[in-house]
Amino acid sequence: MALVKMKVLLEQAVKEKRGVGAFSVGNMEMVKGAVKAAEELNTPCILQIAEVRLKHSPLAYMGPMMVQAAREAKVDIAVHLDHGLTLDIVKKALELGFTSVMFDSSGYPFEENIERTKEVVQLAEKYGATVEAELGLVGGSEDGSSDHGIQCTNPDDAKVFCERTGIDALAVAIGNAHGNYPVAPKLAFDVLEDIHKKTGVPLVLHGGSGITDADFRKAISLGIVKVNIATASFNSLTKKAEDYLKSEGSHNYFSLNEAMVSGTYENVIHHMEVFNCKKALEEI
Repeated sequence: MALVKMKVLLEQAVKEKRGVGAFSVGNMEMVKGAVKAAEELNTPCILQIAEVRLKHSPLAYMGPMMVQAAREAKVDIAVHLDHGLTLDIVKKALELGFTSVMFDSSGYPFEENIERTKEVVQLAEKYGATVEAELGLVGGSEDGSSDHGIQCTNPDDAKVFCERTGIDALAVAIGNAHGNYPVAPKLAFDVLEDIHKKTGVPLVLHGGSGITDADFRKAISLGIVKVNIATASFNSLTKKAEDYLKSEGSHNYFSLNEAMVSGTYENVIHHMEVFNCKKALEEI
Protein backbone atom coordinates (compact mmCIF):
# COMPACT_ATOMS: atom_id res chain seq x y z
CA MET A 1 0.00 0.00 0.00
CA ALA A 2 1.85 3.12 1.14
CA LEU A 3 3.50 5.39 3.63
CA VAL A 4 0.61 7.52 4.89
CA LYS A 5 -0.09 10.35 7.31
CA MET A 6 -1.03 9.20 10.77
CA LYS A 7 -4.11 11.43 10.62
CA VAL A 8 -5.46 9.28 7.78
CA LEU A 9 -5.16 6.12 9.87
CA LEU A 10 -6.78 7.78 12.89
CA GLU A 11 -9.75 9.05 10.87
CA GLN A 12 -10.23 5.63 9.31
CA ALA A 13 -10.11 3.93 12.72
CA VAL A 14 -12.69 6.34 14.15
CA LYS A 15 -15.08 5.48 11.31
CA GLU A 16 -14.54 1.76 11.84
CA LYS A 17 -14.71 1.99 15.65
CA ARG A 18 -11.36 0.36 16.29
CA GLY A 19 -7.93 1.28 17.59
CA VAL A 20 -4.66 1.74 15.71
CA GLY A 21 -1.58 0.08 17.14
CA ALA A 22 1.53 2.27 17.35
CA PHE A 23 4.47 -0.06 17.79
CA SER A 24 7.85 1.17 18.98
CA VAL A 25 10.85 -0.30 17.16
CA GLY A 26 14.56 -0.24 17.94
CA ASN A 27 16.22 -2.28 15.21
CA MET A 28 15.68 -3.93 11.83
CA GLU A 29 14.22 -7.08 13.38
CA MET A 30 11.49 -5.12 15.15
CA VAL A 31 10.60 -3.26 11.96
CA LYS A 32 10.39 -6.57 10.07
CA GLY A 33 8.27 -8.21 12.76
CA ALA A 34 5.79 -5.35 12.99
CA VAL A 35 5.37 -5.04 9.22
CA LYS A 36 4.99 -8.81 8.88
CA ALA A 37 2.17 -8.81 11.43
CA ALA A 38 0.42 -5.84 9.79
CA GLU A 39 0.57 -7.45 6.37
CA GLU A 40 -0.63 -10.83 7.64
CA LEU A 41 -3.68 -9.27 9.31
CA ASN A 42 -4.11 -6.72 6.49
CA THR A 43 -4.28 -4.06 9.19
CA PRO A 44 -2.73 -0.56 9.02
CA CYS A 45 -0.39 0.40 11.84
CA ILE A 46 2.11 2.98 13.04
CA LEU A 47 5.86 2.42 13.37
CA GLN A 48 7.35 4.73 15.95
CA ILE A 49 10.50 5.51 17.89
CA ALA A 50 10.92 7.76 20.93
CA GLU A 51 13.66 10.37 21.21
CA VAL A 52 15.06 8.77 24.38
CA ARG A 53 15.71 5.58 22.39
CA LEU A 54 17.97 7.30 19.87
CA LYS A 55 21.15 6.75 21.91
CA HIS A 56 20.73 3.03 21.19
CA SER A 57 18.91 3.33 17.85
CA PRO A 58 20.17 6.47 16.03
CA LEU A 59 17.57 8.37 14.05
CA ALA A 60 19.91 8.57 11.04
CA TYR A 61 19.83 4.76 10.86
CA MET A 62 16.32 3.96 12.05
CA GLY A 63 14.45 6.76 10.28
CA PRO A 64 15.25 5.83 6.66
CA MET A 65 14.65 2.13 7.40
CA MET A 66 11.25 2.79 8.99
CA VAL A 67 10.16 5.11 6.18
CA GLN A 68 11.26 2.73 3.42
CA ALA A 69 9.64 -0.24 5.17
CA ALA A 70 6.36 1.67 5.23
CA ARG A 71 6.67 2.62 1.56
CA GLU A 72 7.15 -1.00 0.54
CA ALA A 73 4.55 -2.51 2.88
CA LYS A 74 1.39 -4.19 1.58
CA VAL A 75 -0.70 -2.20 4.06
CA ASP A 76 -0.84 1.48 4.97
CA ILE A 77 1.72 2.44 7.60
CA ALA A 78 2.48 5.79 9.24
CA VAL A 79 5.93 6.57 10.66
CA HIS A 80 5.89 8.54 13.90
CA LEU A 81 8.37 10.23 16.25
CA ASP A 82 7.19 9.38 19.75
CA HIS A 83 7.91 11.71 22.70
CA GLY A 84 9.93 14.25 20.77
CA LEU A 85 11.64 16.44 23.35
CA THR A 86 13.58 18.89 21.17
CA LEU A 87 12.70 20.86 18.07
CA ASP A 88 15.95 19.73 16.47
CA ILE A 89 14.99 16.05 16.61
CA VAL A 90 11.42 16.81 15.51
CA LYS A 91 12.75 18.64 12.46
CA LYS A 92 15.20 15.83 11.63
CA ALA A 93 12.38 13.29 11.76
CA LEU A 94 10.23 15.40 9.44
CA GLU A 95 13.13 15.83 7.03
CA LEU A 96 13.62 12.06 6.97
CA GLY A 97 10.01 11.60 5.87
CA PHE A 98 8.22 10.83 9.13
CA THR A 99 4.52 11.45 8.57
CA SER A 100 3.80 12.24 12.21
CA VAL A 101 5.53 13.71 15.23
CA MET A 102 4.72 13.93 18.91
CA PHE A 103 6.12 16.84 20.87
CA ASP A 104 5.99 16.17 24.59
CA SER A 105 5.92 19.36 26.68
CA SER A 106 3.61 17.84 29.29
CA GLY A 107 6.12 18.55 32.04
CA TYR A 108 5.92 22.30 31.40
CA PRO A 109 3.31 24.73 32.76
CA PHE A 110 0.03 24.73 30.82
CA GLU A 111 0.60 27.97 28.87
CA GLU A 112 4.15 27.04 27.98
CA ASN A 113 3.01 23.62 26.84
CA ILE A 114 0.53 25.34 24.50
CA GLU A 115 3.11 27.75 23.04
CA ARG A 116 5.76 25.05 22.51
CA THR A 117 3.21 22.75 20.91
CA LYS A 118 1.92 25.48 18.59
CA GLU A 119 5.46 25.96 17.33
CA VAL A 120 5.66 22.28 16.39
CA VAL A 121 2.24 22.37 14.71
CA GLN A 122 3.42 25.26 12.53
CA LEU A 123 6.62 23.37 11.65
CA ALA A 124 4.80 20.12 10.85
CA GLU A 125 2.37 21.94 8.55
CA LYS A 126 5.26 22.65 6.17
CA TYR A 127 5.74 18.90 5.78
CA GLY A 128 2.06 17.96 5.81
CA ALA A 129 2.63 15.88 8.94
CA THR A 130 0.31 14.93 11.78
CA VAL A 131 0.99 16.28 15.28
CA GLU A 132 0.36 14.58 18.62
CA ALA A 133 0.87 16.26 22.00
CA GLU A 134 0.38 15.31 25.65
CA LEU A 135 -1.52 16.92 28.50
CA GLY A 136 -1.35 15.66 32.06
CA LEU A 137 1.46 13.38 33.25
CA VAL A 138 1.71 9.77 32.14
CA GLY A 139 3.75 7.85 34.72
CA GLY A 140 7.32 6.69 34.18
CA SER A 141 9.35 7.38 31.05
CA GLU A 142 9.98 5.64 27.75
CA ASP A 143 13.39 4.36 28.83
CA GLY A 144 12.55 3.76 32.48
CA SER A 145 15.08 6.34 33.65
CA SER A 146 12.59 8.56 35.49
CA ASP A 147 9.13 8.71 37.01
CA HIS A 148 7.46 12.06 37.59
CA GLY A 149 4.27 10.49 38.91
CA ILE A 150 0.83 10.44 37.35
CA GLN A 151 -1.44 13.44 36.96
CA CYS A 152 -4.73 12.82 35.18
CA THR A 153 -5.55 15.08 32.27
CA ASN A 154 -8.10 17.77 33.14
CA PRO A 155 -10.97 17.54 30.59
CA ASP A 156 -11.60 21.30 30.57
CA ASP A 157 -7.91 22.02 30.06
CA ALA A 158 -7.84 19.42 27.27
CA LYS A 159 -10.60 21.27 25.41
CA VAL A 160 -8.72 24.57 25.59
CA PHE A 161 -5.41 22.91 24.73
CA CYS A 162 -6.77 21.25 21.58
CA GLU A 163 -8.54 24.39 20.40
CA ARG A 164 -5.52 26.65 20.88
CA THR A 165 -2.83 24.34 19.50
CA GLY A 166 -4.65 22.76 16.56
CA ILE A 167 -3.15 19.33 17.24
CA ASP A 168 -4.44 16.21 15.47
CA ALA A 169 -4.22 13.81 18.44
CA LEU A 170 -3.95 14.14 22.21
CA ALA A 171 -2.11 11.75 24.53
CA VAL A 172 -3.99 11.59 27.84
CA ALA A 173 -3.09 10.57 31.38
CA ILE A 174 -5.82 8.43 32.95
CA GLY A 175 -3.76 6.30 35.35
CA ASN A 176 -1.53 4.80 32.66
CA ALA A 177 2.27 4.64 32.90
CA HIS A 178 5.24 3.69 30.73
CA GLY A 179 7.23 0.52 31.34
CA ASN A 180 6.41 -2.69 33.19
CA TYR A 181 3.39 -2.65 35.52
CA PRO A 182 3.68 -4.56 38.84
CA VAL A 183 -0.11 -4.97 38.52
CA ALA A 184 -2.55 -3.84 35.85
CA PRO A 185 -3.34 -0.13 36.34
CA LYS A 186 -6.75 1.19 37.30
CA LEU A 187 -7.74 3.47 34.44
CA ALA A 188 -10.00 6.47 35.03
CA PHE A 189 -12.57 5.74 32.34
CA ASP A 190 -14.86 8.52 33.55
CA VAL A 191 -12.10 11.06 32.92
CA LEU A 192 -11.40 9.55 29.50
CA GLU A 193 -15.07 9.75 28.50
CA ASP A 194 -15.27 13.39 29.59
CA ILE A 195 -12.11 14.32 27.66
CA HIS A 196 -13.48 12.65 24.55
CA LYS A 197 -16.79 14.49 24.78
CA LYS A 198 -15.16 17.87 25.31
CA THR A 199 -12.39 17.67 22.71
CA GLY A 200 -13.64 15.51 19.85
CA VAL A 201 -9.97 14.88 19.02
CA PRO A 202 -8.56 11.35 18.54
CA LEU A 203 -7.06 10.34 21.89
CA VAL A 204 -3.87 8.39 22.49
CA LEU A 205 -3.09 5.86 25.22
CA HIS A 206 0.58 5.71 26.20
CA GLY A 207 2.01 3.06 28.48
CA GLY A 208 -0.10 0.36 26.86
CA SER A 209 2.09 -2.60 27.80
CA GLY A 210 0.48 -4.39 30.77
CA ILE A 211 -3.04 -3.03 30.36
CA THR A 212 -5.62 -5.82 30.10
CA ASP A 213 -7.29 -6.66 26.79
CA ALA A 214 -10.69 -5.79 28.26
CA ASP A 215 -9.46 -2.37 29.39
CA PHE A 216 -7.93 -1.71 25.96
CA ARG A 217 -11.28 -2.40 24.35
CA LYS A 218 -13.19 -0.28 26.82
CA ALA A 219 -10.74 2.61 26.35
CA ILE A 220 -11.17 2.38 22.57
CA SER A 221 -14.95 2.48 22.99
CA LEU A 222 -14.56 5.72 24.99
CA GLY A 223 -12.36 7.65 22.56
CA ILE A 224 -8.88 6.13 22.48
CA VAL A 225 -7.85 5.75 18.84
CA LYS A 226 -4.05 5.28 18.94
CA VAL A 227 -2.52 2.82 21.39
CA ASN A 228 1.23 2.81 22.03
CA ILE A 229 3.01 -0.49 22.60
CA ALA A 230 6.72 -0.51 23.40
CA THR A 231 7.80 -2.45 26.49
CA ALA A 232 5.78 -5.55 25.58
CA SER A 233 7.51 -5.77 22.20
CA PHE A 234 10.99 -5.26 23.65
CA ASN A 235 10.26 -7.91 26.29
CA SER A 236 8.87 -10.37 23.75
CA LEU A 237 11.89 -9.93 21.47
CA THR A 238 14.30 -10.40 24.38
CA LYS A 239 12.53 -13.57 25.57
CA LYS A 240 12.66 -15.12 22.10
CA ALA A 241 16.36 -14.28 21.78
CA GLU A 242 17.08 -15.74 25.24
CA ASP A 243 15.19 -18.94 24.42
CA TYR A 244 17.11 -19.34 21.19
CA LEU A 245 20.51 -18.78 22.81
CA LYS A 246 19.64 -21.26 25.58
CA SER A 247 18.60 -23.93 23.07
CA GLU A 248 20.87 -26.88 22.32
CA GLY A 249 23.24 -26.93 19.39
CA SER A 250 25.27 -24.22 17.72
CA HIS A 251 23.91 -20.71 17.27
CA ASN A 252 24.25 -18.14 14.54
CA TYR A 253 23.22 -14.58 13.75
CA PHE A 254 20.66 -15.55 11.13
CA SER A 255 18.64 -17.77 13.44
CA LEU A 256 18.95 -15.12 16.17
CA ASN A 257 17.61 -12.58 13.69
CA GLU A 258 14.59 -14.81 13.01
CA ALA A 259 13.97 -15.24 16.75
CA MET A 260 13.92 -11.47 17.31
CA VAL A 261 11.61 -10.92 14.35
CA SER A 262 9.31 -13.62 15.71
CA GLY A 263 9.21 -12.08 19.18
CA THR A 264 8.11 -8.72 17.81
CA TYR A 265 5.70 -10.28 15.32
CA GLU A 266 3.87 -12.33 17.97
CA ASN A 267 3.39 -9.35 20.26
CA VAL A 268 2.16 -7.09 17.45
CA ILE A 269 -0.25 -9.75 16.19
CA HIS A 270 -1.78 -10.09 19.65
CA HIS A 271 -2.31 -6.39 20.16
CA MET A 272 -3.63 -5.79 16.66
CA GLU A 273 -6.25 -8.46 17.21
CA VAL A 274 -7.26 -6.81 20.50
CA PHE A 275 -7.46 -3.31 19.04
CA ASN A 276 -9.41 -4.45 15.99
CA CYS A 277 -11.88 -6.73 17.76
CA LYS A 278 -15.08 -4.97 16.67
CA LYS A 279 -17.35 -7.65 18.10
CA ALA A 280 -15.77 -7.23 21.53
CA LEU A 281 -16.19 -3.49 21.33
CA GLU A 282 -19.86 -3.85 20.47
CA GLU A 283 -20.37 -6.07 23.51
CA ILE A 284 -19.07 -3.45 25.98
